[in-house]
Amino acid sequence: MEDAREKCLTIRADAGVEMGTGHLMRCLALAQAWGDAGGHVVLVTACRNEALLQRFRAEGAAIQLLEHAYPDPGDWPSTSQVLAAHPAACIVLDGYHLDETYQQRVKETGHHLLVIDDMAHLKHYYADIVLNQNLHADHLQYPCEPDTRLLLGTCYVLLRREFLAWKGWKRNIPQVARRVLVTLGGGDPQNHTLKVVQALRTADVPDLEATVVIGADNPHADSLAAAAGRASVPISLIRDAENMPELMAWADLAVASAGTTTWELLFLGTPILALVLADNQQALADELEQHGAGMNTGRASDATASSLSQAIAALANDAARRARMSQTGRGIVDGQGAGRLVTIMRDRSHSMVKLRPVRQQDCRMLWEWANDPAARAASFSPEAISWQGHVEWFEARLSDPNCYHYVLQNQQGVPVGQVRFDVSRDEAEVSVSIAPEFRGRAFGAAGISIASSHLFREAGIGRICAHIKPDNESSILAFTKAGYHADGTRTVKGHRALRMVLEKHEEACRSAPHQHR
Repeated sequence: MEDAREKCLTIRADAGVEMGTGHLMRCLALAQAWGDAGGHVVLVTACRNEALLQRFRAEGAAIQLLEHAYPDPGDWPSTSQVLAAHPAACIVLDGYHLDETYQQRVKETGHHLLVIDDMAHLKHYYADIVLNQNLHADHLQYPCEPDTRLLLGTCYVLLRREFLAWKGWKRNIPQVARRVLVTLGGGDPQNHTLKVVQALRTADVPDLEATVVIGADNPHADSLAAAAGRASVPISLIRDAENMPELMAWADLAVASAGTTTWELLFLGTPILALVLADNQQALADELEQHGAGMNTGRASDATASSLSQAIAALANDAARRARMSQTGRGIVDGQGAGRLVTIMRDRSHSMVKLRPVRQQDCRMLWEWANDPAARAASFSPEAISWQGHVEWFEARLSDPNCYHYVLQNQQGVPVGQVRFDVSRDEAEVSVSIAPEFRGRAFGAAGISIASSHLFREAGIGRICAHIKPDNESSILAFTKAGYHADGTRTVKGHRALRMVLEKHEEACRSAPHQHR
C-alpha cells in the first residue's frame, strides 16, 4: 500500500511587496507536479495576495493562512498544528526568513523536509533535501547533515505547467528586436520599472513596442500607467498577467529581474537584459552573462533611464548575440526539474539509510561482515581475513586522511552495512558491503547513493569508480540504481572486473526525467 507521505505535500512559503512572488510561484510549479503524480498539497502562508492563493486553489491545494510570518512568534504554533494534522507529509520550506531554527523545529516533528534555497547563507541546513536550481549552485558550500541530499543546478529548475506546453516551440530571431517585454517581479517597491519605461521612450529601436507586466503587489500601478500613457511608443501595462508564456514568446527580448522569471525566459529562448533588484540576484545575473545566456546590466539602483536605453538598443540591434542567447538559454533549462524533484521526494529509499563515520568500536563488526562467505566470494581477494590482519588494516584506514569510511544505519540506528572510499587525486574508488541479515532490502543502492553524494561534497573530487565481478549481478544493479554507469572492463588482482563510474556533474541530475501528464 502506498505510504501516506507520498500523497501529502505541505508547503510553507510567503510572498509580498518586499520579498516578491518568486518563492510562491516556484512552489506552485512543485505543487502542480505533485498533483500530477496523484498527491495532495497544503499551503501554509502569510501571503494575502488573493490572485496567487487562487492559483493554488485551482490546483486543489488547501490553504492555511497565518496571521504573521516568522520570525513573528505566532508563526510556528500555527504551522506546527498543520504539520501535526499531516504527520506523514513531506514538508517544503521556501523563504530566506525560514532559518535554521525553523528547519530544526520541522525536523523535530519527524517530518521529511525539503528546503528550496538560493544562497547557502545559513549556518546549518537540517533538511533531508536541499534544492538550489541556480547556475552557480555547485560552487556553494552547504553546512548540512551528513545524509542531507543536495540537488544542485538547473536540471532542477521548477517551471509551472503552462510553460511546459511550449517545449519544442521554435523562436524566430528578427534582425531588429522591436517587441520588448518588461517584467521586474511581483513587488518592485523601489519602482525600477518606471526607469525602464522611461528608457523605452528614448531607445534607438525603430517601431519599438513594449508590454510591461507588474504584479498584484506592485504599489506603483497608477504612476506606471500614467508614464506608459505619455510615452511616444506603444506601451501596454498588464497587472498580474495570466498568460506569461504567450507574452514571453511574443517578445523579441525581455528586460527582467534576475529572479525566478529568468528560468521561464531561458526555457522559451527569450533573450534577456537582466537587472539586479536584490543582493540574492547578483550571482544569477553574473552567471547569465558568463554563459552567454543574458546581458547583465548590473544593479537596478545604479542604472539610469539613459544607460538602460542604450543597453536596450544595443541588444535589440544585435541579432547574432540574441540568437546565441536564445540557443544557450534553451540548453540550460529543459523543463523537467519539477518532475525530477517529485520522483526523488516520492522515492523513500534514500531516507531509509543514515550515514555516520566508522568508529574504533566498529572494528569487529566490520571484520565479521568482511568474512561472510558471500562477501568473500564477491571480493577480488577471496581468502578469509585473519583478525590480526584486519586490525592492522583497520587502524591504517582510520588514520588515513584519504580514506572516507562510513557505517550505514537504518532509521532505528541499527548498522546495516558499510561504504568505504579511497581517494587519489581527483578520483575515489568505492567498496560497499551489506550485513547478511539486511541484504535484499535496497540498502545497497540507497547507501551507495547517499554516501557518494556526501563524498562529492566532502572531498571535492570529480569522479567515483567501482570495480565489480561481472557475475555479481546484485552489486551491479545497486550501483546502476545509484546512478553509476558501466565504463568497460579492467583486470583487478588477476580477475576480470566491470568498472562502473559516477561523475560529479552526472550526480547532480542522475534521476531520470519525469514525464508530465
